[in-house]
Amino acid sequence: MELIADFAVNYGLFLAKAATVVIAIGLAVAWILSILAEARAERDGESLQVTHVNDRLERMAETLNATLLNPSERKARAKRRKVEQKQKRKAEKLGKRHEPARLFVLDFDGDIRASAVDSLRDAITAVLQVVESDDEVMIRLESAGGMVHSYGLAASQLARLRDAGVRLTVCVDQLAASGGYMMACVGERIVAAPFAIIGSIGVVAQIPNFHRLLKDKQVDFELHTAGDYKRTLTVFGENTEEGRAKFREELEDTHGLFKHFVAKYRPALDIDRVATGEHWHGTQALELALVDEVSTSDDVMLAAAKDGRDVFTVGMRHKTGLIARLTEQSRLAISRVFAESGLARVVHRQT
Repeated sequence: MELIADFAVNYGLFLAKAATVVIAIGLAVAWILSILAEARAERDGESLQVTHVNDRLERMAETLNATLLNPSERKARAKRRKVEQKQKRKAEKLGKRHEPARLFVLDFDGDIRASAVDSLRDAITAVLQVVESDDEVMIRLESAGGMVHSYGLAASQLARLRDAGVRLTVCVDQLAASGGYMMACVGERIVAAPFAIIGSIGVVAQIPNFHRLLKDKQVDFELHTAGDYKRTLTVFGENTEEGRAKFREELEDTHGLFKHFVAKYRPALDIDRVATGEHWHGTQALELALVDEVSTSDDVMLAAAKDGRDVFTVGMRHKTGLIARLTEQSRLAISRVFAESGLARVVHRQT
């Protein structure tokens, strides 16, 4: 009887372990499938979002007037609006309708990798299919810069508008520095808020080296390359003066390309005066011809609406699930930490 009892206990433990393994595998498979399904849903859930800004501005004005005006003034205002609408409908019937130029507003909020470029390129592609000769595109740009190749691509997306003959205005309310200014200079007109940070036309790179620490701990590190300059500086190997000189040469070459790019779009700019890596506030940037006007994006949009132009914000909307949102928040947090500590500059040259 004791032997049977021991067998039953051991068999029960075996079944419990087996069930635990099966459940764990099932949960893992279900988790993977949910991630794949969510990723597929996110791809399918991407859509273009367009908002008519004029309607929003009109609602704001009506709400305020409803409070400020007395009954007789509100009645007179409503009467004037009816007359204006009647005249507009009559003009349309007579074929005298005149469509004023439209203003399309796009946003770019840049991080180190300029990851918003994917949404920007889609929005620009959409606008290019409907834009007419007298329309205008405005980019609300905020960026401290980042990786050279990433911001080079972002600037190239804006150049698509200029190459298509579209009037492009870039508005900077807070910050367009380094790679951010590389994008901004593509604009036919640059508008900056008085205290917006502008400029920082320079290139920076920094890299830690643990060679002495490894040598002290008697740890060997080997790096094999084909090509004299396949790797100039390393994190763990012993760096040479020749490698340092080549690395500095590459930085100067990148800086030269940056300066040439800015000078191409802003030929009146004294590029040697401003390409020192310094930054300036909006009012100072105006004096240096880094920007063309001191104002805010809100004022530009409001002025366009008052001129009778239709103002539309255009952007890509992504329907993201919980996992994607948590991942994105983690990515942004890490990006901010890297930006503040300078660690993002370890591997990549950064404008």
